[in-house]
Amino acid sequence: MTRFSFACTGVRADRYAAGPTLVFRLRVTAADNARVHALALRCQIRIEPARRGYETAEADALADLFGERSRWGSTLQPVQFAQVSVMVPSFTGEIDTDLVVPCTYDMDIAASRYLAALTDGEVPLLMLFSGTAFTGAGGFQVEPVPWDREAAFRMPVTAWREMVEQHFPGCGWIRLPRDTMDALLAHRSRHALPSWEATVRALLEESGAADPPGTDPFLALTGTTGRMDP
Repeated sequence: MTRFSFACTGVRADRYAAGPTLVFRLRVTAADNARVHALALRCQIRIEPARRGYETAEADALADLFGERSRWGSTLQPVQFAQVSVMVPSFTGEIDTDLVVPCTYDMDIAASRYLAALTDGEVPLLMLFSGTAFTGAGGFQVEPVPWDREAAFRMPVTAWREMVEQHFPGCGWIRLPRDTMDALLAHRSRHALPSWEATVRALLEESGAADPPGTDPFLALTGTTGRMDP
């Protein structure tokens, strides 16, 4: 059976994609310079939070995911990032190919919340591979790619931030139930507030809360009925 190995050599934000998308550069190697007619590959990508350090501000922002820092020895568990498939074309021995990963900026998703909390550095990722290989030099045979194939990669936080800024410049997203959106809309109309930013800030002021952290100039809110901008 052909032995495959995988390595991730880079990542970039796809500026031409319709939605937030990262493109990982993947290197696939077939041992003994084997001939591969095609490779139907599945990849699960996980964030491994325990494999990096955190500044105080980052730790505070991650408290809702992992609790207080004193508990991180047991709570800093892997976070699911994506599951994608790719068809690798014919090659002999080794090939570089793109692994296209659509991303979400929904702050209800653990991976988005984790990535948004990081200010700099790298994101420790683990890629787990499986799939089906179509191989053979003088013939044709079908082989499985076992789940023990994996590759570690440290993605620069800047790649994530660049991707987000391309599609949601200066924005953050919160998904809310319809009844909550209706209540916010009623509050906005009742007080003749000019935007969703003004609505949220007015509620924060009424509650005595400080200005929310970060530098986003406004907050876009989406409910089950779709996107609602200021």
